[in-house]
Amino acid sequence: MKASFFGTRPNKRGNEALPVQIKPATDASSANELLDVSHIEIPETGGFPEEELPKIPNLPPFPSFMNEGQLPTDISIDENRIQEVHQEGKDIEVGSTDSISQTKDEVGKNAHSPVFMPPKAPTFTKENETEQTVQNDQVKKEDTAEGNREELHAAVQDAFLNDTTQSPIIQHNKDYNSPSFLKDLFDNGNVCITASGGSLPIKDETRMLLALFSNGRFFVCETYKFDGKVLGFEYLAKKRHLQIGKPEYVPMPVLQSIYEYSTRNGFTETVEVDKSEEQEQAQARMQRDFITIISRAAALHVSDIHIVVADHTTVMFRANGLMQTEMEYNKDWGESFVRAAFASSDISDSNYAQNEYQAAQKLGRTPLRGSHGKLVLPRNILGIRLQFNPIAFGTRYVIMRLLYAEDTSSTSKGLEALGFTERELNYFYQLRAAPTGITIVSGPTGSGKSTTLQRNMIQMLQERNFEINLITVEDPPEYPIPGARQMPVTNATIEESKDREFTKALSAALRSDPDSLMIGEVRTLSAADLAFRGALSGHNVWTTLHANSAPAILMRLKDLGVEDFKLRDPEIIKGLLAQRLFRRICPHCRIPATKKLNSPSVMRLREGFGDVGVESSFLRGKGCKHCDFRGVKGRMSVAEIILPDATFLDLVMKGETKKAINYWINDLNGMTLREVAISHMFRGLIDVDEVERWTGFLNQVVTG
Repeated sequence: MKASFFGTRPNKRGNEALPVQIKPATDASSANELLDVSHIEIPETGGFPEEELPKIPNLPPFPSFMNEGQLPTDISIDENRIQEVHQEGKDIEVGSTDSISQTKDEVGKNAHSPVFMPPKAPTFTKENETEQTVQNDQVKKEDTAEGNREELHAAVQDAFLNDTTQSPIIQHNKDYNSPSFLKDLFDNGNVCITASGGSLPIKDETRMLLALFSNGRFFVCETYKFDGKVLGFEYLAKKRHLQIGKPEYVPMPVLQSIYEYSTRNGFTETVEVDKSEEQEQAQARMQRDFITIISRAAALHVSDIHIVVADHTTVMFRANGLMQTEMEYNKDWGESFVRAAFASSDISDSNYAQNEYQAAQKLGRTPLRGSHGKLVLPRNILGIRLQFNPIAFGTRYVIMRLLYAEDTSSTSKGLEALGFTERELNYFYQLRAAPTGITIVSGPTGSGKSTTLQRNMIQMLQERNFEINLITVEDPPEYPIPGARQMPVTNATIEESKDREFTKALSAALRSDPDSLMIGEVRTLSAADLAFRGALSGHNVWTTLHANSAPAILMRLKDLGVEDFKLRDPEIIKGLLAQRLFRRICPHCRIPATKKLNSPSVMRLREGFGDVGVESSFLRGKGCKHCDFRGVKGRMSVAEIILPDATFLDLVMKGETKKAINYWINDLNGMTLREVAISHMFRGLIDVDEVERWTGFLNQVVTG
């Protein structure tokens, strides 16, 4: 007796359905395998939910061969024998079982999804009606129609999932619940590299959605196919050149079983990852952090960035002369950041040495080295000077000096924009007009010496219609001077070689037909001798020096070893200048000194200058929107300038400094740095505390 079950299954043409016939098996073992429906979730009420499986009228009875342990094992479809296909919700007429001829390969073409679709309710032709009646009588003796319906659909589903002509993904899915599935998955040394303790660590929330094996087999939870974590993981794995195949979409319990099996049996392995690319990615992240910090500092017009790497990393900004902690990170981040900063430099030693003193420079016009042209400094940054120092009780101390491109209208104003008064501007004009001699600008680090010289040189070129040959020798050049020939000092690793190269560059400049020379800094006797040689040979020379005051410049040069006759000649020594940068108080939130008479600084001000001084002075306010709530708004240059004569120079060289200063003030109409600062205080530009910070208490009488 030949019996058949009928049902429907999805078709490639959309929502239509194809009639299905299930042929009987020939042995009891296959029947037992098909009866294993433990992996199918069935509600407690029995059967499939109503919305998934419509009621089946006239359910055909179980044939007698079921008593012999036989069940259908394969499915075949004959599209040519379909009598009629209706829209969803209508019955489907099915042809006779004797004319089924379609092969399994044709069936596979119609199978799109690994998900089992419950069959729609079939209707039967009149030719089968008699046979169905007989079979109905038999089935009443064995079981109820409800129980038969459950077993029928379990058998249909098993037969569908065991179709060997499915796509590769469906073939994988067929045995997910088989005991041998996990064993076969971990055979031949294959391990799950995303398991806890595996070679590819991932977060737990990501691990719940996927699993990757060392042979490239990739499982993804079927309900999270397009989740951001899944797509991001797949992209990262490919970037790291890990073997990863096409995703296999499985239920979440399958992923849980994979990880439980991996943990229980200790399957872990270290997978080789492209270390060079991983290091490149880490450096790229640090370089992005480098640009972020520089951009934040540039927005605040910070002059220096200090980075201290110890038990943790501290990043400090020097804004308006004051150090403020900006951010803190862990130690590992700091060490990586420092290495990335060194690697990004354009001029530096060949190798980074953590326990050595090293210097470097980053130019603003070039991308960061190693960033493939993608990362550049902010547009208002001309360059960065970097100094790397070892530090006790830590690993590294890095200072970055930011050099700004003044592309605003303040550039055209020249020295006036820096805060110099009309009287001081006139002094600069006289010094620029001198055909020969040397002018020396002094001050501590960060006092604005380089900026003053740059503005002055630009103004000199403009006054001479760019018809002179101005050569600069700098280590390294900090600011561009349009129209000048700026000669850098070749990078050297030790101080002795730096001095030697600086002297070599200065000698070359003197042989290059200059009209005027600007020397970045005189640090050694050889550099000082060359500077004075230039002044003696008919050139206008400008340079800088570290000294406490304008008169002290002569003593500093004498200490270096310059001959006395050079320091006594007013035809050689044309100008001596000492300057500091004072913070400007915000004019919108400054506080009159009369409102804080009990302040110690105001009390000293009253003692030194009386009520008139108090009424003319101001204190720093709490801050407002105009000053970014800092109370100060930028800085200004405060300088003392001496145009010496022979008498002044002779007094200084004799060691009579007090008489020399009195002569300068009384006979040469000079003003000390303290006097210039007090005049700015009475004009409301700087506050009382700022004056005392640089020049001492206001109630003290300061003489030469």
